[in-house]
Amino acid sequence: MAEDARTHDLVVYGATGFVGRLLAGYLAEHAPAGTRIALAGRSRDRLEEVRRSLPSGGRDWVLVEADSTDEASVDALARSTRVLVTTVGPYARYGLPVVEACARAGTHYADLTGEVLFVRDAIERCHAVAAETGARLVHACGYDSVPSDLSVLLLARQAAADGAGGLTDVELVATLRGGFSGGTIDSMRAQVEALQADPARRRVVGDPFALSPDRAAEPGTRQPRDAGLPTRTPDGRWTAPFVMAPFNTRIVRRSNALQDWAYGRGLRYSEVMGVGRGPVGAVTAAGVTAGLLATVSAMSLSPTRALLDRVLPAPGTGPSESVREKGWFRMVVDATTEDGRRYRATAAGSGDPGYKATAVMLGEAALALALDEERLPDRAGSLTPATALGEVLVERLRAAGHTYEVVAV
Repeated sequence: MAEDARTHDLVVYGATGFVGRLLAGYLAEHAPAGTRIALAGRSRDRLEEVRRSLPSGGRDWVLVEADSTDEASVDALARSTRVLVTTVGPYARYGLPVVEACARAGTHYADLTGEVLFVRDAIERCHAVAAETGARLVHACGYDSVPSDLSVLLLARQAAADGAGGLTDVELVATLRGGFSGGTIDSMRAQVEALQADPARRRVVGDPFALSPDRAAEPGTRQPRDAGLPTRTPDGRWTAPFVMAPFNTRIVRRSNALQDWAYGRGLRYSEVMGVGRGPVGAVTAAGVTAGLLATVSAMSLSPTRALLDRVLPAPGTGPSESVREKGWFRMVVDATTEDGRRYRATAAGSGDPGYKATAVMLGEAALALALDEERLPDRAGSLTPATALGEVLVERLRAAGHTYEVVAV
């Protein structure tokens, strides 16, 4: 499609949801003047309410009614814009028609998914089409999985620049202040339901290379198991399983493979959550581990899932502004290279990671797709933040106040 036929530079689909509103607010404050942005969703009345609440930069944005269950409306939406960013999840339920429409239209796309099965399905249905049309389909552009993905990219590039060889053992330790979002809970619930409907898909979820572009070509390096028990690092820190690790690790491995294993064919990558030191850290690690196991187990059974629905955040809900402002995240990634040298990457930012910080990440990813196309890696298809946006997104996030740095240790 000719670019002059597109009436928008960027469309926010799902603008009436909790994270969609945050994203729209961020873009209204930070998108350059003249950027043609539209808000899209099922209800024009709710879209108008969102637009009225925005800073002045977004008060004249176009509103577009669209519904992922209406193929014609989604196709028209995709054809109308250069970039479509969607916050409408769970993506396994609502996302495939949107990403398919973007692939067909040659429209760049970004989402917030943390769902392995959805990304696998999107790869199979859309990668080849998007590679032909030139669309960049960028999954996982929030706290899942931007800090993880960009940190390993920077580690690998620093090691290569120093002649240290590829990465071998890499571990991320995440610390944060924030809560689960209703959307994250709903995505977990949707994946549990998908596995119950088709138990054979457990093999996909359990495969460390589930998102590989060529599973048979993977080097076969035995990967660390996603942590299931509290552990203690050599420097005395207690860690617990990190709920996002089963998704983030697969995104990082996909990034490695999409770049012809540029990080190293012997890469072993894992993630855990840091919870402190000493007896308090040990007790906290045990509590976090038990709580996560109990939540996942309860979601697997209909009666207990119904009980959880009464106490866990509902889709489309989130914390107050004051709570979002008090949040933060910090990810420390230690890496060893093929010649034995060691490096450490740090990714950090202020704001609740699942809400305020994620709005920054997704907003800057969308702006990079819309405004920095000539500087982006020359790739199309079903991509990751590292492979689609790379150091352009790193630069944008640094300018937005986030930390991304690598040092030799």
